[in-house]
Amino acid sequence: MVKTQIQIPDDLYRETKRIAEQYELSFAEVVRRGIERLLPSYPPRRPASGARLPELDLGLVVDPFASPEWRSELHLGAASVAEPETTGPARRKSRSRR
Repeated sequence: MVKTQIQIPDDLYRETKRIAEQYELSFAEVVRRGIERLLPSYPPRRPASGARLPELDLGLVVDPFASPEWRSELHLGAASVAEPETTGPARRKSRSRR
């Protein structure tokens, strides 16, 4: 068992002492039982290392970060990103009113 010190507000201390006296328990036993009841409310969290972000399609033909030298290429002006050709602004289909 580990021995430790904690700081608690005066009113919480008084209530804990009252419970200990009324139920013939030690102060430490009341605190242990309280913690035991609290623990199931906080289950262990899953490690974040297993989290994966979804793939994001930016519509780029070439990955601008594929080259390990992408930073220097960017600053030298040699880096370029090829994007799909567009035939002009997208048009909305008009709805016919009846």
